Amino acid sequence: MKRDPTGTYLSSPSIGGERYRSFVPHPLPPDPPLQIDDRLREQIDRALLALGRLDSVSALLPDTELFLYMYVRKEAVLSSQIEGTQSSLSDLLLFESAGAPSVPLEDVREVSNYVAAMDHGLERLRDGFPLSLRLIREIHQILLSKGRGSAKEPGEFRRTQNWIGGSRPGNATFVPPPPDCVTECMGQLEAFLHDQPSKTPFLIKAALAHVQFETIHPFLDGNGRLGRLLITFILCAEGELAKPLLYLSLYFKMHRSEYYDMLQRVRMEGDWESWLSFFMDGVKETADSAVQTANTLTNIFEKDRRLIGTIGRMAGSVQRVHHALQEKPVISVSQASRMTGLSIPTVTASLNILMKLGIARELTGQRRDRLFGYREYIDILNQGTKPL
Repeated sequence: MKRDPTGTYLSSPSIGGERYRSFVPHPLPPDPPLQIDDRLREQIDRALLALGRLDSVSALLPDTELFLYMYVRKEAVLSSQIEGTQSSLSDLLLFESAGAPSVPLEDVREVSNYVAAMDHGLERLRDGFPLSLRLIREIHQILLSKGRGSAKEPGEFRRTQNWIGGSRPGNATFVPPPPDCVTECMGQLEAFLHDQPSKTPFLIKAALAHVQFETIHPFLDGNGRLGRLLITFILCAEGELAKPLLYLSLYFKMHRSEYYDMLQRVRMEGDWESWLSFFMDGVKETADSAVQTANTLTNIFEKDRRLIGTIGRMAGSVQRVHHALQEKPVISVSQASRMTGLSIPTVTASLNILMKLGIARELTGQRRDRLFGYREYIDILNQGTKPL
């Protein structure tokens, strides 16, 4: 549904003799109100059902934390790839195990920061801390703590003008609010997150808040990654997900042009309904995919446990190393030894058996300081993580 722009243009002082207009969004919720017709209502209902199935599956997984370990890392890789990094999931796992990625160090460090920022935000929410501007700044500080972006005021709202597309504000695709409006705009977004002036259904809240955050673009760097994280944080803060298992970065990556077009249509035409339709399809598709992945991995773990059970007297030790690979799918002999309490020779023998069974593979091609990966586990979660 087309309306007027969802904000006000401000004419800003010239930069190098060129004036430009920045966009200050109106507070949420939208005014005039959303028009949710039968088709959109059906899409919302399907998204809610898919989200409910995902939450139920998380309760049935033998060990949810094993799945989360890898799923969170896949999200970190995908969200960072949207911003242009070349790091893959395998690169991140190699970096975490041995500090030896096969891509530029800045790329994989950026992804590693994302994991740390996500973990920090989720832990704070679990401890009862509200989803607030303070928490958003804390998360941003960790997101940009090391490597690329660390000089761009981590944890601080910007004090200079930024822009999207183009080489300067005058030829940019979009110019967010001027710096002296950022704190007020973010304060209004915080009020909306806390159901002021009125309560908003949680999935609609997450959809609207994501657009608003991306429109305000409150930081000098990291806005896209933090804006995508905000979706999951809202669902967890609202108590709608027991575990943080819904991440939309793969959906946004697969529909990248449409995603950016939708954000701009909301700003310029007030077409919130088309964005909600796109968002709800993404929630359903992503939740269904996560359920399928969780079931597939559970079946793989069980299949491999049964196979290991046929090998005879070494089965007990091999099972322990197999479980360590579920916890840490890229692992060294010394790491597996610490995790299992088994001796280095026993772990080495167990990994050799796992390789003969086709469960594990050696990743470095070296004779020393070797790393081993859980073959099928990594292959499944690598799907969709090829850099753009």
